[in-house]
Amino acid sequence: MADDDKTTIIETDRGGGGGAIALLAIAVIAIAVVLFLVFGQNLLGNTKTVDANVKIDTPSKP
Repeated sequence: MADDDKTTIIETDRGGGGGAIALLAIAVIAIAVVLFLVFGQNLLGNTKTVDANVKIDTPSKP
């Protein structure tokens, strides 16, 4: 009769680190996408042609 009042608690370690790593990876990818949409849309579209005429005179050999 005395055994009926006892409670047994069993704790198991399931790891749980995989969910945090996946959430971190998703957050990094989301930040990269947002930064690309804000800053990377027209990186090569605003290039300008530079017309540089450079003349180099070298002394002639005697």
